[in-house]
Amino acid sequence: MIHFTLYGRGYCHLCEDMLAALQALQVPDSAITVVDVDGDEALVAQYDEWVPVLTARRGAQAEQRLCHYFLDAEAVRAFVAGESRAARAE
Repeated sequence: MIHFTLYGRGYCHLCEDMLAALQALQVPDSAITVVDVDGDEALVAQYDEWVPVLTARRGAQAEQRLCHYFLDAEAVRAFVAGESRAARAE
């Protein structure tokens, strides 16, 4: 099972856009968790200027950052295919 986590804000249109784009990919055997960074000071410190940030993990593996600001569909597909790819700097 692949677990995606979208770190964002409730009032962020880019966050809404990234969630919609990720859902449109229809990744089989996956779940998406949306986390509002404003609810946790540590998350604000980590992601404040970067939201939305999409991470993914397979099973109990560590999270891997896939993209921020806009969905990188190629990075998502590479992760789903089992390829390791670091997030590109934007």
